[in-house]
Amino acid sequence: MGRIGGGELLLILLIALLVFGPSKLADMGKGLGEGLKNFKKGISHDDADKDGDKPAAPPPPPATAATAPKPEANKGSSPPAAS
Repeated sequence: MGRIGGGELLLILLIALLVFGPSKLADMGKGLGEGLKNFKKGISHDDADKDGDKPAAPPPPPATAATAPKPEANKGSSPPAAS
C-alpha cells in the first residue's frame, strides 16, 4: 500500500463523475481552484506583513481651503502700466 497510480486515479475520477454528474463536478473543481487561489493570496499577504518591520506611514491629511494654494489672478501677465 502506498502510492495511487494512474489507473486508480482514473477510477476515482470516473466514480466521482457518476456520483456527482458533469455539471456539479465542474462547479466543484471551479470552487476548489478559487479556494486555492484565495489561500495563496492570504499566505502571500501574511508574508508581506511579516517582512515589513515598521508600520505603514499614515496617509497625509486632506487639503483644506486654508492650506490649499491660492490661484493668482494675473498669472503670467505684466503689471498694469502707470500713467
